Amino acid sequence: MLRQNLASAITLLALSILQITSTAYAATNLAATNLAATNQAPTNHANINWPNHYQAAVSLSYDDALLSQLNYAIPALNKHGFKASFYLTLSNSGTQTALARWRDIAADGHELGNHTLFHACSKSIEGREWVEPHNNIDTKTVAQMQQEIETANTFLQAIDQQTERTFTPPCGDFYAADGNYIDAIRENFVAIKGYNPQLAPKFDLLLMPENVDGETLINFVKQAQQQGGIANILFHGIEEDYLSVSNQAHNELLQYLSDNRDLLWVDTYLNIMQHVKQRTTAHGTAIAN
Repeated sequence: MLRQNLASAITLLALSILQITSTAYAATNLAATNLAATNQAPTNHANINWPNHYQAAVSLSYDDALLSQLNYAIPALNKHGFKASFYLTLSNSGTQTALARWRDIAADGHELGNHTLFHACSKSIEGREWVEPHNNIDTKTVAQMQQEIETANTFLQAIDQQTERTFTPPCGDFYAADGNYIDAIRENFVAIKGYNPQLAPKFDLLLMPENVDGETLINFVKQAQQQGGIANILFHGIEEDYLSVSNQAHNELLQYLSDNRDLLWVDTYLNIMQHVKQRTTAHGTAIAN
């Protein structure tokens, strides 16, 4: 049931070499999908310069506090010296049973992001019969979601001592019973994963892979590299758990990133988006390095 839940969270890109096009990415990034619903037009920061003349940024992120992430992803990331973002759902057993390990990875420079306390999703969407009534965002108010997310921030601060972080919406759902809760919480975060409508779509390119090979992951990064944006790859299970990518595919991606570390900026989503925020002005213009 949890697997069904997360499978509905974000539209899955079943990419192959022939399918990797700008149109495919634009159709699947959350900013483009939800702009019409929120009536927000992008300010279109098209040319934010990356530090050290990098061609693009790569945000490796991992949702739901799964133990396979600790067992496979962390050792591989550390081997290459990469920092990533781990979005914890605080009520998940993977958070509770491995609390000391999450604290250790935060101390090592990885980001602990907010993925809410309970991972509420919309039951009204087709195929969402698995959503429990008490966890149905359709019956929750914006104020309730805001309180839950702010409480999650408090718990996360108790784990990592950090006051700034980013957020990933469970199931990609933005609406509570009385409105868009993302708009209500936006000021609590440096950025919302995949949904920053003030930016050009190339900064919100988002892939949630399942059962894909390393070449697919690498080609997604190459597309972002061509556009000069951000490759946001949102993993769940590595080798095990659900929505899984094999350890081999994950390692092949990391090896490619390591081989191209002079061209690609691999960092936490927090660090990447802090840079983006610093490079934009209140008037919507990009600041050069």
